Amino acid sequence: MMVSLGRPISRRPPPPASAIAALARQLGCSVLARVYAARGVRPNELGYPTDRLLAPDTLSGMHTATALTARVLTGGGRLLVVADYDADGATGCAVAVRGLRVLGAGTVDYLVPSRFTSGYGLSIEVAHAAIASRPDLVITVDNGITSLDGIAQLRKSGIAVVVTDHHLPGQELPDANAIVNPRLPGDPFPSKHLAGVGVMFYFLLALRARLRADGWFRAGRAEPNLARLLDLVALGTVADVVPLDYNNRVLVAHGLARLNAGGGQPGLRALLALDTTGEPITATELAFRAGPRLNAAGRMDDMSFGIECLLTDDPATATKMAAQLDAFNRQRRAVEAQMQAEATAHMEALSAPLPPVLCLHNPDWHSGVVGIIAGRLRERYARPAVAFAPAADGLWRGSARSLSGVHIRDALAAVATHHPGMIKKFGGHAMAAGLTLAHEHLTAFAAALGHAVLEQTGGVLPTDALLSDGSLDPALLTLDLAQRLHTAGPWGQGFAPPLFDDEFQLHEARVVGGDHLRLLLSHKTGGERVGAIAWRAATLREHLGERVHIAYRPQVNTFRGERQLQLMVEALLPA
Repeated sequence: MMVSLGRPISRRPPPPASAIAALARQLGCSVLARVYAARGVRPNELGYPTDRLLAPDTLSGMHTATALTARVLTGGGRLLVVADYDADGATGCAVAVRGLRVLGAGTVDYLVPSRFTSGYGLSIEVAHAAIASRPDLVITVDNGITSLDGIAQLRKSGIAVVVTDHHLPGQELPDANAIVNPRLPGDPFPSKHLAGVGVMFYFLLALRARLRADGWFRAGRAEPNLARLLDLVALGTVADVVPLDYNNRVLVAHGLARLNAGGGQPGLRALLALDTTGEPITATELAFRAGPRLNAAGRMDDMSFGIECLLTDDPATATKMAAQLDAFNRQRRAVEAQMQAEATAHMEALSAPLPPVLCLHNPDWHSGVVGIIAGRLRERYARPAVAFAPAADGLWRGSARSLSGVHIRDALAAVATHHPGMIKKFGGHAMAAGLTLAHEHLTAFAAALGHAVLEQTGGVLPTDALLSDGSLDPALLTLDLAQRLHTAGPWGQGFAPPLFDDEFQLHEARVVGGDHLRLLLSHKTGGERVGAIAWRAATLREHLGERVHIAYRPQVNTFRGERQLQLMVEALLPA
């Protein structure tokens, strides 16, 4: 996280005292009770039993999808999974392949597009590649809902298609045999926040129930425990930054429990072992340790390599593949650093005021890294951002990142409506989206998107404030509290980890690692000194006085075997 000097800190409304008291009686920790109450947690939501998961059969299209798949599977047909090239798609693909195989499918293959040549989704090019493998059924994961032409080509060739996806549909749905997507209009599934891997896991649960009802597991065939796949479901869910509503927290919590009990797939365990901290694995660990390394395969090379890492059952092979994924990630970081420097130079050359949406492009940029650059721009300048790099066929591929209160996919849809032909294709979520367009449209697109965003927000961009849980009594700021909060999640998008803010006395601020700040602080009311780290904040050092106002998260820092309290700083301002 890039620390901001000027990003405002806004305190959450204090939750009712009665809600805190009800939670505190069960938790025995008033701080955690206050945090949970501020996020709307009720006493019956303190645990994550699997019987609280929403029912798979409430997803529309599930009956048709599982009936078709069961017929092909039990008839010995060939199944082909078509995945996306990000971490959600890769984990969803691995869950699909592993799940279908243990359910008894004889032949299960997969196909993942290239980010650099074929682009996102089940395109015409991907459809031709799928047809060449002669499957009886194509099942998509984390894509397909907007792949009208590719799916039409498969159907024309006599191949049945089941779409499992979680992206927003367009005005027209693909001509698939069945579609499973909680975001379909009128779909009754209570949660709209499943990741692509979550939709696939639900599909497998429903398929197992269908096969059970059909007697598939009676002839000495074992009925598999699909919960063994939940470590991959957890990784894909947190890596795709979908909101962690209660249902998603159940999925993630059980995936983490398996990893912390020594289970999980060898490939994921090998990724996590690359820089183990010795602390329990949390959703944050998955998001920042395993997620980027897995994503790096699709960004820098071929996501098939990442999928194979998740599919191998041999620990030695998993270790070697994890090392290669780590090498891809180091390469990605080097490319990102150069692109970030160029983006920063571009922004510094702009005159005030900044446009409502930041749209940057560079002919030397890497198309696999533009999403990260867009995210960095959004963090630093508190505006939606789109970064473009050259793609195939003379087009430019852009990746957009937004902030709360701006639905970036809807803004792109508005541009496409008012300027037909400007955007070749697009898709995504409220907070992130992708698109392609021709070079001659880049300047006009930036203006059109800025207009669409302001129209959506009533002419005023929302304030990108950090939401704090308020001040914390320094007597409560202990190593034990940091440990308790650390493991009390799973924390993530829509269920933010505890964040506190207050004024501190600044005793020391030194630059470490090139662009980070190591701080030594004490609370304004006194007390013991505590160390803090502010990532990518070295340029803020000269603006700091003797007292600072910080937003921070208590964390456990393990150094040379010793565990210490440390504050992770997310906003740093003069007092």
